[in-house]
Amino acid sequence: MTTSPYDERLRTLSEASVHQHFDAFLDIEWDAPDHQVDPHDPRWKLPAHDVLGRTAWYRSLPEAEQIRIGLYRQANVTKVGLQFEQILISGLMNYAFSLPNGSPEFRYSTHEATEECHHTQMFQEFVNRSGQRVKGGSLFFRAVSPVLPLFARWVPVGFFFGVLAGEEPIDHVQKSILRAGGDMHPLLQRIMAIHVAEEARHIGFAHEFVAHHAPRLRRHDRWLLSFLVPVIMKWLANEILVPAKRARRDMGIPDDVMREVYWQSPESQRFLRDLFGDVRMLVESVGLMNPASRRVWRRLGIDGPPSRFRSEPARSAA
Repeated sequence: MTTSPYDERLRTLSEASVHQHFDAFLDIEWDAPDHQVDPHDPRWKLPAHDVLGRTAWYRSLPEAEQIRIGLYRQANVTKVGLQFEQILISGLMNYAFSLPNGSPEFRYSTHEATEECHHTQMFQEFVNRSGQRVKGGSLFFRAVSPVLPLFARWVPVGFFFGVLAGEEPIDHVQKSILRAGGDMHPLLQRIMAIHVAEEARHIGFAHEFVAHHAPRLRRHDRWLLSFLVPVIMKWLANEILVPAKRARRDMGIPDDVMREVYWQSPESQRFLRDLFGDVRMLVESVGLMNPASRRVWRRLGIDGPPSRFRSEPARSAA
C-alpha cells in the first residue's frame, strides 16, 4: 500500500512521540529542594525582556511587590495555557471521532492529546504549588470554551489555525525566556523546557494539517477563512498574553501601563507582529493571503514579512 508524503510526515511525528515523551510526575522532581515554590524567592521577579517586566512602572516597585506580581503572573499565564490545552484535547477527540480506520491523523491526534494531558497535569501542579488564586483566561474565553472544541469537527482547518493562534505565542515567549537565560527558578525552567520540546511536534502537526487540507477547500470557504484567520490569531493571542480583568486587578496594573504594554508602544507592537511570522508564511503558502485579507492583518496590528522558514528568528515586522 502506497502512502502520501503527508501520511509519512505524520508517521514520523507519531514515531517521535513514541520515542521522546514526558510524564508530568516522572520527569519533574516536584519535591526536590530546589523546586520548592517560595513566594518570597527573588527569582520570581519578571526579567527585563518580559513585556511587563521591562516597564518603568514595574521596575519602580519595591522588590517584594515585584516578586508577588511575578509569581502571580507566571501562575496565571500557566493557568491560561492549561485552559487552552484542555480545549485542544477536546477538539482533537472531536476530530478523531469521525476519522476512518487506518488514518494516520487518528494516530497522531491521540499521541498529541496524550502529551497535552500531561501538560495540563504539569501546569495545574505548578499553579497548585504556587498558592496563587488565579482564574486564567477572561470570563468570555472561559464561557465559550465548551463550544470551541466542536469546531474541530465542523471546521477542522479553522480549528487548527486556532491551535496555532494559541501555541505560537506561548512557544515564542517561552523560547525567548529560555534563550535569554538569567536567574530563572529551576522548576519553571524545567516546565518550559518540556513544553517547548513537545510543542515543536504539535505546532508541526498543525502546520502540516493546514498545508494539506486548506488548498482542498472550496473557493468560497478559502475566501471566508482568509478573513477569519487574522481575527482568530489576534483574539487568541490576546487571551494567552493579555491579563484578564481580574488578573489586572490582582496585580494592580494601572490602565496606562496596560495600554502601553498591550499594544500601543512601538516595542510592544513589534513584539506582537513577530509572534506570527510562521503563520503568515503558512497563510501565504496555502493561498489564504489576498489584498483584502492583508488589510485585516494590518488593521489588527499583526502584519509583517512572513518567515522564510519555521522558527526563523524574528525579523523587523514593520
